[in-house]
Amino acid sequence: MALVATWPLMQTSGILEALQRDARMSLQELSQHVGLTNSPCWTRIKRMEQAGVIEGYTVQLNAERLNLSDTVIVQVTLDSHSDEALFEFGRALEAIPEVIEAFLVSGDYDYYVKIAVRDTRDYERLLRERLYKIPGIRHSKSSFVLRTLKRSPLPIRR
Repeated sequence: MALVATWPLMQTSGILEALQRDARMSLQELSQHVGLTNSPCWTRIKRMEQAGVIEGYTVQLNAERLNLSDTVIVQVTLDSHSDEALFEFGRALEAIPEVIEAFLVSGDYDYYVKIAVRDTRDYERLLRERLYKIPGIRHSKSSFVLRTLKRSPLPIRR
């Protein structure tokens, strides 16, 4: 937070909000949007990149058009909570391309794993061939996402 606080907050938060909406916006468009000239705008972007505030630039893909129309949230409980078990489970998830997000969580389960698949048959294949072969899983529960109600960029505080 100290990084952002050293600049005029309105201009810094405006840059972040605009880039989250459209990372392909030209420097000229971005500068005009936040009320800066190109040079100070570029300097602020570079500083935020160097400080790790901006981690990278990505593209949002349409899962249905890529034949990955089903999203499954899998809740997983492990047998062991040792550092090694958690590390190995995380490594195993990284090797499964269909796993698009994974969260270590508090509560009744240890992990929430978000998976993109074509359909229920594809998910069954993934379970048999990949997920259930990971050692140390005690219990899992799967829920198919019926509809995405909200997908938002991070809230930027001013």
